[in-house]
Amino acid sequence: MPTPVILDCDPGIDDCVALMLALASGGELTVEAICTVAGNVEVDICTCNALGLLALTGHTDVAVYSGCARPMRDDPVFANHIHGESGLGPVVFPEKRPAARAGSAVDFLVGRLSDTALPPATLVITGPSTNLATALRQAPEITAGIDRIVLMGGARREGGNITPSAEFNIYADPDAAQAVLHCGRPVTVIGLDTTLQLRCTPDRMQALRAIGNPASRAAAGMIEHVNAIYGEIYGTAGAALHDPCTVAWLLAPGLFSARPARIEVETRSQLTRGHTAVDLRPGADNPANAVWVDGLDADGVFRLLLERMARL
Repeated sequence: MPTPVILDCDPGIDDCVALMLALASGGELTVEAICTVAGNVEVDICTCNALGLLALTGHTDVAVYSGCARPMRDDPVFANHIHGESGLGPVVFPEKRPAARAGSAVDFLVGRLSDTALPPATLVITGPSTNLATALRQAPEITAGIDRIVLMGGARREGGNITPSAEFNIYADPDAAQAVLHCGRPVTVIGLDTTLQLRCTPDRMQALRAIGNPASRAAAGMIEHVNAIYGEIYGTAGAALHDPCTVAWLLAPGLFSARPARIEVETRSQLTRGHTAVDLRPGADNPANAVWVDGLDADGVFRLLLERMARL
């Protein structure tokens, strides 16, 4: 049976590619819903982008719920300097698109994860963790409805991409990330140490464009926007595809390497807010609370992405 998946995201360019990968994998994953959250851009824009992506790919039956507009405690931060004001770079999704469902993403999560008639769901979080953390605060018992959580966020050896010591998704709401890491359910964390290995090199971009369907053309247009920014800011050839690594891990975990870890998030310091302290030697006094993914087969993951993109 396909794994029931709820995607909690802030589309966002690489979020959109992750959504495409999930939607194209119906034999293995059932996308029950998409929850949006403020992160890369404001939540209303994220919701609009998720709905536009469904229109582009023809998956208009998937429910979309708009979520939290700000972090649990701090002021919101955005990444439109990378993703553009629309969150999609220069790409425009179809104007005719479905409507978001009534009710908030938090209310949906509480209801869905409390429903004992349904199987536990896998949550894939590719933005700030605000929606799930808020739902857990309101109804701690919903952990019974969570099979596992796969979270894109954090860094160990790579430091950060929004500050020298913090990755954006964790920095945007460190309190939420800390709450999710300590919710008591299995958590797999895929951070910059791994995602920066998946680069959109010229050869890979050529293969993506060669697919030639609307989804691949949109993905290529969005990624080229980020490629140009990476080249200008970081001097690198090819941006990293962060968020699709979460879905790829669900589909093909053999393409990744991982280790048990104790992960704590710095929530108070102004200097190191959002830092993830990843202890790869957990023990009796500091038991593991997550699986830390520390590497991937980049060619294998990109081949998987291309194969699934061709299905859309």
